[in-house]
Amino acid sequence: MPKEKIVAGGRAWPSTNVLLTVGIVVFAIIVLGGVLLLGGDDKPRGSSTVPSSVLVNEDSHRITEGGTEVTVVEFLDYQCPACAAYYRNITADVERDYGDRITFVVRNFPLDNHSLALPAAQAAEAAGMQGKFAEMYHALYDNYEQWAVTEDGDQLSDDEDRARAAFDAFAKEIGLDVDQLHTDMASDAVAKRIEADKVDGEKAGVTGTPTLFVNGERFTPSGETFAEVKQQFRDRLDAELAR
Repeated sequence: MPKEKIVAGGRAWPSTNVLLTVGIVVFAIIVLGGVLLLGGDDKPRGSSTVPSSVLVNEDSHRITEGGTEVTVVEFLDYQCPACAAYYRNITADVERDYGDRITFVVRNFPLDNHSLALPAAQAAEAAGMQGKFAEMYHALYDNYEQWAVTEDGDQLSDDEDRARAAFDAFAKEIGLDVDQLHTDMASDAVAKRIEADKVDGEKAGVTGTPTLFVNGERFTPSGETFAEVKQQFRDRLDAELAR
């Protein structure tokens, strides 16, 4: 019997069991219709620039702050398999290689069909209230298999107790006050931050994840593998830095 498909970013993706069998890093080979899809929406929206006031505000989390010439903004869903694959194949390397030259901003866009996306966003935002947003952001993606998928790796998980236990473990590893994390995860302040990100994402035309913008323009790749998309993204950054 064929493996059940799971939905990520508004598209059907192969069973997570397949991804974990070969490793999510090999998710780069997964294509649909010959074109790698970004953010569940393969229709380019043109070259119009989204106002910076929509994409970034003073409270937005900056993973890197290496320069003001180039700003990358990613709207993401922590449980989204495509987001995890982008992190492992593209954005983690960009953070390492370009972090001293660009500002990289991440914003929440948890999708309704990912039941653990909102608790994960709450954990990241709560960690940010203790000054450790970037550390939790990395922990959620670096340890994706520990909370986002079922233990047998067959599908996305909906086990919130297991996920929260994982978040607690990450919190301890990065030196957070776990009780305070729990309080902040349930707070109105965190809820408002996540909702504000979603509202801005909708204003920017975001319909799925991951969706990235470079200096206000949506990045819409044409590559068929993550290696190709990664090179296209780096080329775009290099062009912006050379201006």
